[in-house]
Amino acid sequence: MGRQRWRDGAGALVVVGQSGEGARVPLEIAGSYRARSKGLLGRGSVDGAMLLTPANSVHTFRMRMAIDVAYLDRRLTVIAVRTMRPGRLGLPRLRARHVLEAEAGAMDEWGVRVGARVEVVEGSAESADGAGRLG
Repeated sequence: MGRQRWRDGAGALVVVGQSGEGARVPLEIAGSYRARSKGLLGRGSVDGAMLLTPANSVHTFRMRMAIDVAYLDRRLTVIAVRTMRPGRLGLPRLRARHVLEAEAGAMDEWGVRVGARVEVVEGSAESADGAGRLG
């Protein structure tokens, strides 16, 4: 498996459960330095999740809300999940290659926990039928 490279844009996050495909949520992909730097800053809410890639840490300075943060390894397996209040600095995770952000409480609802695997489907969440699935 090569390195994943995603462009800024929309997609879908698929949480892979024990019985196959699980939760599917709208995803914003932040693959450029500019998009990663902005992240969720200044937002009062987020519909779905945001993928910061490549990334291994985040901060919540100038954020308006608490967020869930999931650190993913190169195989898109969740290696840690934290809830961070505004004004915090997250420590870098050495094995992390990507970071998912969502509103606090959302990841538990979706089944994003340590050991879970996720897939990223590029393109709009509605039209993404799995043909462009990476992961």
